[in-house]
Amino acid sequence: MRRSLSPTALAATLAAAALALATPLAQAAAGPSAAASAAHVTTVRSCAAPTHKDVMACKALKVTGGTVKSADAERALTAAAAPSGYGPASIQSAYKLPSSTAGSGRTVAIVDAYDDPNAAADLAKYRSQYGLPACTVANGCFKKVGQTGTSTLPGADAGWAEEISLDLDMVSAACPNCKILLVEAKSASMANLGTAVNTAVSLGAKYVSNSYGGGESSSDTSYDTKYFNHPGVAITVSSGDGGYGTEYPAASRYVTAVGGTSLNSASNSRGWTESAWSDAGSGCSGYDAKPSWQKDTGCAKRTVADVSAVADPATGVAVYDTYGGDPGWEVFGGTSASAPLIAAVYALAGTPSSGSTPASFPYARTGSLNDVTSGSNGSCSPAYLCKGGSGYDGPTGLGTPNGTAAFTG
Repeated sequence: MRRSLSPTALAATLAAAALALATPLAQAAAGPSAAASAAHVTTVRSCAAPTHKDVMACKALKVTGGTVKSADAERALTAAAAPSGYGPASIQSAYKLPSSTAGSGRTVAIVDAYDDPNAAADLAKYRSQYGLPACTVANGCFKKVGQTGTSTLPGADAGWAEEISLDLDMVSAACPNCKILLVEAKSASMANLGTAVNTAVSLGAKYVSNSYGGGESSSDTSYDTKYFNHPGVAITVSSGDGGYGTEYPAASRYVTAVGGTSLNSASNSRGWTESAWSDAGSGCSGYDAKPSWQKDTGCAKRTVADVSAVADPATGVAVYDTYGGDPGWEVFGGTSASAPLIAAVYALAGTPSSGSTPASFPYARTGSLNDVTSGSNGSCSPAYLCKGGSGYDGPTGLGTPNGTAAFTG
């Protein structure tokens, strides 16, 4: 049975547990598929980098070796042995989320490519482990459809199944009272994924998470119009896991581009510290116009990112996935973790008003975010586009959630 702790006690307990129990990280041999920032863990990309124009890749990074700093974060909080990686208690504590009191009746949509045949069962295991309310097809909480909203599903893919498990678990961790709609595109093309976004909105979702990206192209502005211009809907997109450099659809001016941080427990008043994750995507769009609410002067066009959350695999999150031979409990990182987290935070904040632009909300309430002032994802000019600093910066945007006030209209 899980213990009930006050937010202050929870933060203190998590900090003490992580500091006392975390072991030194093993040195990794970084390769093309390993996240450069996770210098002390080895990772593999769940999805191969795209080789064709307008084909997207998921942004999940699976830890395959070493010991993550978040390994033992929640073992002091559960009666049973907790999996490695941050779980709901850590995420809710780090970002001061009203997860037990908000989100009821709101639907967060997850858009991914291909099918995860074990999605419902794996989701049930994750939620049971952490004492979260059941979210099943039978009780109306979980629904899975194909890209046009029918029961016809695409073919299965093990890599995208990992992405799906990560997305479902992160929404559950941040907003356990939310309903979840999984829309599976029949391929990873922008056209099919974009169709799935439109379907999610047509089915009533006001919060849509997209944990994928690819290179920018001259087609992006037309994709904006076709797939991402949905007033009154919060659409979040991973900023990318390749360090400094811009991807689409994070570069769309209609979405909230979500960067990444390294999240560590601390003995400060918050109980946590964050720095820019060294592989978080950021930069200037080559095609998308700058939205009126972005005031930074280093990019004539759209700047990525807007906000951020934990993404570093070395401070990774616990995920349960069994499709394709996966063993069950694993640790993941990447901006695939931060995008669904921020979508769930929007859901906790309340339903956006009709005709509003949720991507602009954080810019009106910057004081309600944790400013991330250290870390970098490369070398660039001007430096704020790739280096954490006071106020806005590329890798972490305006910062990370400090409650939900920054995500309200």
